[in-house]
Amino acid sequence: MSELPVWLVDDDPGVRESLTQWLELSDLPVRAFDSAEAALAELMSGADCGVLISDVKMPGLDGLELLRQVQACDAGLPVMLITGHGDVPMAVEAMREGAWDFIEKPFEPERLEERVRRALERRLLHHENNRLRQALRQGDLTARLLGESSGIRRLRDQIGNLASTRANVVIRGETGSGKEVVARCLHDFGTARQSPFVALNCGAIAPDLIESELFGHEKGAFTGAVESRIGKLEHASGGTLFLDEIESMPLSAQVKLLRALQEGEISRLGSNEIIRLDLRVVAATKVDLLALAAQGEFREDLYYRLAIAELAIPPLRERREDIGMLFMHFCRQAAEVHQRPPRDPDSELLAALGQHAWPGNLRELRNVATRFTLGLDVPQLAEPTSDSEGSLSEQVAAFESALLRAALVRHRGNIQAVLDELELPRRTLNQKMQKYGLRREAFL
Repeated sequence: MSELPVWLVDDDPGVRESLTQWLELSDLPVRAFDSAEAALAELMSGADCGVLISDVKMPGLDGLELLRQVQACDAGLPVMLITGHGDVPMAVEAMREGAWDFIEKPFEPERLEERVRRALERRLLHHENNRLRQALRQGDLTARLLGESSGIRRLRDQIGNLASTRANVVIRGETGSGKEVVARCLHDFGTARQSPFVALNCGAIAPDLIESELFGHEKGAFTGAVESRIGKLEHASGGTLFLDEIESMPLSAQVKLLRALQEGEISRLGSNEIIRLDLRVVAATKVDLLALAAQGEFREDLYYRLAIAELAIPPLRERREDIGMLFMHFCRQAAEVHQRPPRDPDSELLAALGQHAWPGNLRELRNVATRFTLGLDVPQLAEPTSDSEGSLSEQVAAFESALLRAALVRHRGNIQAVLDELELPRRTLNQKMQKYGLRREAFL
């Protein structure tokens, strides 16, 4: 099952020897310790441990205190306590302290082995989750969801927490905000990343065909069904089904989808054969599904089945500090795709980008970056949005923020170059960057 060893802590040499032999005969690697202090020292040094089994009554550091110290340094390590002193209050205290299990002597060795294997499964899952979170923290997700605004950093953290689970998720965001990118991140950074990611745009399917798309059909099930076909639910089993524009799904199909998710099984149209499902559903919408449900246009029970977790993607106008970096990124992509030399925008264009309302969000920004890279006329950007209008001081602040952002983009976060261009003291630049929420890391 695992190369992580089982650690056995007991001051009785006979118990250590017999349990070690039994576990090793069960193909479980074992490390034995005659004291809690010795085991704790090894753990603090970073040695690998899959599950720790400890006697409770020992001289020096006893099992309960060992449990507490293990919890402090490695809360994910399962600790099993063994005692020959039948004591219900002690067992309750041990479980309250976070013990994985509590076994009273004498016990059947088979029972211990079974519980150890279950604990090892939990430890392996904990390791896998930590590995995924570490991969996210090391920048893999940062490269997929660009930006350093508070909203996008919060979204990355939420994806990092949800990716390793199999919980259904509803993603809410405006048109062009990147809902499918978020859905793919949930899949690609999860434990089922080697399994299928299947996408279906509910708004692009005719209402009379959506059930066939979801559940599949047998040959002759309806007029035009000239051959059998598996549906999206069956195809995504083991992986992720992404339902975009879920609000467009007809109510009749919603009822059948809800039943399929509740029962974990479907039948193709025209067939009575039961097909088991194991999949995660990620649904995307640009509207408030609960408000839609209140109007009778979406099933509330389906919403709660889908929205185990809900992610909100901030629109581009709420993450203006990311616009310059994103524009440059899209320009570089366009230059590579169309084999054109990269172009750097001037301060006037970057200031205009920072003031635009961006109703099309990232999709609109990418389009503008592509046109700019190809040397085409950039569409007329809209007037400053209402949140940038106001008093003279507010408009001056908005202009100053745009100039600073433009300089940071142009010099790719090189603070000294920005200081030289704008002829600012370093302290003044630091204060203004803090005032406008500009982070150097966003422009590197």
